[in-house]
Amino acid sequence: MAKKTILGVDIGYDQLKLALVSGGRVVKTASASMPENLLKEGRITSAETMSDLIRQTMKINHMRAGHAAIVLPNEDVYVKNVRMPQMTIEQLIYNLPFEFNDYITGEIKDYVFDYAVLKQPGKDEGEDQPEEDLSENDSGPTMDLMAVGAQRALLEENREMLRKAGLRMHIAAPALCSYISLIRRNKHILAESADEFGILDLGYNSIRLYMFRDDQHMATRVMEIGLSSLDSVLADAYGVDMHLAHTYLMSNFENCQEREECQNSYDNMAIELMRALNFYRFSNPDSTLSDIWLCGGGSMIRPLTDAIDDMLDMEMHPASELVPGGDNIPECGSFVQAIGITFE
Repeated sequence: MAKKTILGVDIGYDQLKLALVSGGRVVKTASASMPENLLKEGRITSAETMSDLIRQTMKINHMRAGHAAIVLPNEDVYVKNVRMPQMTIEQLIYNLPFEFNDYITGEIKDYVFDYAVLKQPGKDEGEDQPEEDLSENDSGPTMDLMAVGAQRALLEENREMLRKAGLRMHIAAPALCSYISLIRRNKHILAESADEFGILDLGYNSIRLYMFRDDQHMATRVMEIGLSSLDSVLADAYGVDMHLAHTYLMSNFENCQEREECQNSYDNMAIELMRALNFYRFSNPDSTLSDIWLCGGGSMIRPLTDAIDDMLDMEMHPASELVPGGDNIPECGSFVQAIGITFE
């Protein structure tokens, strides 16, 4: 990618996160609270309101950009690893949609598909083209791909929303692509750990544990519990609404993160995560997973990350290690997806 300035956009249920990146360097980050119900099941309910929020957040924080890279919602994107016979790019574009027949309901024409060639051990930069013989089996040469499918309408909605905010959509991809981009930029760091590792996103509605081997995505485990459960606890404790309770949580109002009710929630989250991890290891007995990088809003809550650290027999790392200049970015863990998507 040329050294143009790109605005990374990550629209979460609780926060809008923006990252201004130029020439591979994070220039500035900014966030804003999301209005209630502006995001439902991953879809923006009002493009006008969302556009205004992005534009105002950029203005307040003196962020200027003409192009944007946006993180697509997990709920509306299909991602899978596929192994296909060696073929030309034209043949691949024609055949790739058929790999999603078991996932997609409705017309194939209503979806857009893309792919990334998975790098193979020992391959040099510039060698990972679809026409290459990436691997072989009894049926002949094959190639390993990460394939992505998204609704055409979703992409157009995001394109129009960004246009109204004064931005041109440069990239639209799922969060997984953000992580892979950062992983590929940080092989020197990840090489110090085992060849298998995880990225843990402590989000608002859910916790997602992404497992990787080298830069290949192996699996994702989703736990339907997140920071919203902590908001509920604090809303009851203080007699306030969920929105204000979330403000209390993230600002640690009256040291509320240390309340007993929150500690119980931390333990519940850690237990659910341990169960998911144990199931993954049971299903993958050769797994060497031993290191996890923490990101998402929950990575800013020290008692939560301590509870997870105590529960799991894993080495925990801040996701700022994967971000250029991450140590100098306030609350860097919250901006990982917004930053990573600009490198895609």
